[in-house]
Amino acid sequence: MFLKRLLSNDMPRSRLLALLLLAVFIALAFAPFIFPGVKALSVAAKILVFVVLVASFDLLLGYTGIVSFAHTMFFGIGAYGIAISASRLGPNWGAVLVGLGASLAISLVLSFAIGLFSLRVRAIFFAMITLAVASAFQTLASQLSDFTGGEDGLTFKLPELISPSFEFAEEPFLGVSLDGRLLCYYLLFVAAVVLVLALLRIVNSPFGRVLQAIRENEFRAEAIGYRVVVYRTTAAVLSALFATLAGAMLAIWLRYNGPDTSLSFEIMIDVLLIVVIGGMGTIYGAAIGAVLFVVAQSYLQDLLRIGNEAASGLPWLAALLSPDRWLLWLGVLFVLSVYYFPTGIVGKLRARAAR
Repeated sequence: MFLKRLLSNDMPRSRLLALLLLAVFIALAFAPFIFPGVKALSVAAKILVFVVLVASFDLLLGYTGIVSFAHTMFFGIGAYGIAISASRLGPNWGAVLVGLGASLAISLVLSFAIGLFSLRVRAIFFAMITLAVASAFQTLASQLSDFTGGEDGLTFKLPELISPSFEFAEEPFLGVSLDGRLLCYYLLFVAAVVLVLALLRIVNSPFGRVLQAIRENEFRAEAIGYRVVVYRTTAAVLSALFATLAGAMLAIWLRYNGPDTSLSFEIMIDVLLIVVIGGMGTIYGAAIGAVLFVVAQSYLQDLLRIGNEAASGLPWLAALLSPDRWLLWLGVLFVLSVYYFPTGIVGKLRARAAR
């Protein structure tokens, strides 16, 4: 009963999906102890950030049917808010809160303006408007070097409590150093869990049901009395705010931000791919898709390097398994996932369970 309330009555509805989600939760909760090493911890932190970012985008695309290419702009605003504030006000919690508050306020105003003036047009025109705005913002961030550090970005310090140099104990626990880096990871983990649960609450509320009705048939929803523009604008604003929080999480973890780190169009492409892999219209799909995509993106080159060395006796196979071709193999994996899971992994598992 408690679990149903916690998940807003949005149960996995598939035993295999429930096991996958439980495995993901346990793996991320105990990642510092299960997967030792700096790279593994950074990959786990990146997964947490992308789960929130993709879930917030799915609120727009999967639940409302809105295609927006400005999502990384709000992601970047959150990251730059923390970076600029911490670099100017110093490494204290006040700077973090000021940066977070300022970035949320800017995202609120921008998303409201974009939504109010653009959502009245057809979907393709809205997508083009958001792409233009996002491109303009990225250019602006690159040129305002006095504030943003330009192409070099900003490196900054955070409160000592979440800095790698701060140690809680001299002796490691289960082979893991108890330092500020570990505390920073668990700060991100708690934030990600809370934000995902909040998104589950939103999409399963009466407001979320109206969004789904608008996605299915906008004209019918308007005919029965719902103000479509108001609901779509509200969805756009909420999605932007959650993306901003994801950007702040990234900046806190990296203690650095630049145009390529949070505003790159490649990030937008990654988000779209993760939504398709996990399944549109499912918050759980964001978690499953983010884990699969980020792990493949981070370790595919290592796997190909092992395969390349093992196939050294066959020159043609060794060339095919070259680590430099990792993007090719990532594309192949994506095509296979779409072919075998056309409704996403979550959609496929739920459909199989329903049968």
